[in-house]
Amino acid sequence: MYCLLDSLMGQKNVWLILIARCQIPRWLMPLYIRYVFCVVEEKDLYFTIEDQENYFDAWDVHMTEETTERIWRMGEGLPLFVKMVAMEMYRGAYGQNSAMNSDQEQLELRCLQQVARNMWDYLDAYVCGQWDEELRGFLEQMSVVDTFDCRMARMITGRNDVEQMIIRAVETGNFLMEEAGVYSLRPPLGKTLLRRLKRVRDEAFIENLYYNAGRFYEQEGQVLKALEMYERCQDKADISRFLIHSAKKDSSAGHYFELRRYYMNLREDEIKQSAVLIMGMSMLHSILMNEEESERWYQILEEYEGEQTGSAKKEARSMLFYLDIGLPHRGSQGLEDVIKSAASLIKERKIALPEFSVTGSMPSQMNGGKDFCQWSKKDKELASGMGRVVEVVLGKYGKAAVNLALAESFFEKGSDNYGTAALAERGRIQAETAGRPEQTFVAVNILAHLSLLNGHAEDGVDMLESFERRAKEGAPDLLANIRALRCRFALYRGRKKEIQEWQKEAPDENEEFCVMERFRYLTKARIYIHNGRYGQAIGLLHRLLYYAQTMHRTYIEMESHMLLAIALERSGSSAWQEELQKCVAMAEEYHFVRLLSREGCGILKLLKSGTFQWEDKVYRRQVMEECGRMAAFYPSYLKAQTKQKITLSPNALKVLRLQAEGYSTEKIAKILGITVSTVKYHSHETYKKLGVTSKAAAVNEARNWKLL
Repeated sequence: MYCLLDSLMGQKNVWLILIARCQIPRWLMPLYIRYVFCVVEEKDLYFTIEDQENYFDAWDVHMTEETTERIWRMGEGLPLFVKMVAMEMYRGAYGQNSAMNSDQEQLELRCLQQVARNMWDYLDAYVCGQWDEELRGFLEQMSVVDTFDCRMARMITGRNDVEQMIIRAVETGNFLMEEAGVYSLRPPLGKTLLRRLKRVRDEAFIENLYYNAGRFYEQEGQVLKALEMYERCQDKADISRFLIHSAKKDSSAGHYFELRRYYMNLREDEIKQSAVLIMGMSMLHSILMNEEESERWYQILEEYEGEQTGSAKKEARSMLFYLDIGLPHRGSQGLEDVIKSAASLIKERKIALPEFSVTGSMPSQMNGGKDFCQWSKKDKELASGMGRVVEVVLGKYGKAAVNLALAESFFEKGSDNYGTAALAERGRIQAETAGRPEQTFVAVNILAHLSLLNGHAEDGVDMLESFERRAKEGAPDLLANIRALRCRFALYRGRKKEIQEWQKEAPDENEEFCVMERFRYLTKARIYIHNGRYGQAIGLLHRLLYYAQTMHRTYIEMESHMLLAIALERSGSSAWQEELQKCVAMAEEYHFVRLLSREGCGILKLLKSGTFQWEDKVYRRQVMEECGRMAAFYPSYLKAQTKQKITLSPNALKVLRLQAEGYSTEKIAKILGITVSTVKYHSHETYKKLGVTSKAAAVNEARNWKLL
């Protein structure tokens, strides 16, 4: 074959067209290098979204916008899929049962479900059915996971020749996607293979595949993925074992909130057999703000400890001390004595504490896993008297804890920037030496904010970007908060595109309020204020205030009062002065200058126009001077956005009102006596004016603008 192709390519009067489902195979590569190939990729033949709409128009098939978007997400322009949809929609709309289907959306949903089944059947018969049995069996086994690399493939299948199998798969078809050594089956084919696997293999064989995948994820530290696999193979013993292993980590790395479903599915008698699981339940309920239930499990652990002897008793006592130090709802009051007692018992080897991080994946120790504002009042005294004790209790986390705690306390009080930076750099080196990226994050945050305060925001951003690149490899749990911190810097710099990009990943407080997202919620509250969405900001900040007061989070309470004051003043409410007075009084008690001054022009106008009680004139002068400098450096930060007037044509308003009532595009066209294309045109123009991309968002934004 090779010689024949070589001969044909050498002839000037011959056009050679090679058609394949795969990329250029290895055996053809020499000819590919020697001759100039004009390669037409599969993607070059895909429909654009406009092509898709035109194709449906040619079939006289019209669907709701939601269904059209869903089809695009499912098929991404694959012509075969689009054709199958058009055929099924046409049959559903005009077939003999169409009169029975009065609900357009339900009809479309059923049609799409049938298209998916048809697609799987087609792929099963005309694609998978053409492969040799060995290759098909390998890919069937890999269909139990979304993505895999060679190491994972070896563990799941038990094969030592996975590299060769993957090469064969790549040269057989275009169904295996690869990015940086990570492979994934294209979704339709992956579902087809999984369906085929369940048809040709027994339950025990499939459960073993899931179990092997779970072991791999566990080794890689991918907690949720591992538990998902163990759940699919109905392995309750491994779920319990894994929860115990996870609970021995600190409350941020332990993923309590994410794992709550698995904890809640355990029977109480199962939990009571393990001191670690009892501790985990107490910690979980504290994180969920169920204080009474958390304390109930603490009492169960006390009873359990009283009944045990030997190593079991030591473990239970260790878990009790861990809760005494770490339970979020208890705050930091009286914690000094607990830590001293724990340090003595650790030295005597009477307890062994699990990992405990004071940061909770936040860029702060003072406002991290717990709130340590109270300690800031006597920071130097505690550093000299408690430093060694803290190092003993925190283990690897204790190495940098003292220097970073002092650096953060000095920073918040507006102390000498040079001394603060020196402490932060020292703590950073200690954290990096000990392999504690969580504490490195604290140091980077302090140093980046010092650059910000000196008018060099770009230097701070460079630090954050550099740290983010490292965190991608060694500390993925920090990435969400790193990006949130970068978004705050984007607010100072007026980088609208970066702010909009972050909003796509911002947590939805209305879906389920998660206290572990507190740093990102406070970032989102600032964006609400920046965008003039004061109602949303006020609602979110009231939630944060409830959390802060319930869980003794002093710093977040001050921050929430301050941001709430800004949002209330912008919305025209006179209650803003009361909120800001609460913040000023609390911040002054701790001499926290930067809590206020960091907000620059966002807060300066309010501080100047309101009448507030300041007990310390030196503190007030320091706050006002630094606020003024920040306002001069970053004049657009949280600046009230002057909204230009948005006007919609009478017809566009009619369309929008009907959309708000839930009518489909086709129904609106019928009601108004216009074409579907005209309705889509008005919708498109409305989306552009309102800066949104969907019907639901357009309706919500129109209400914000009081157009509806």
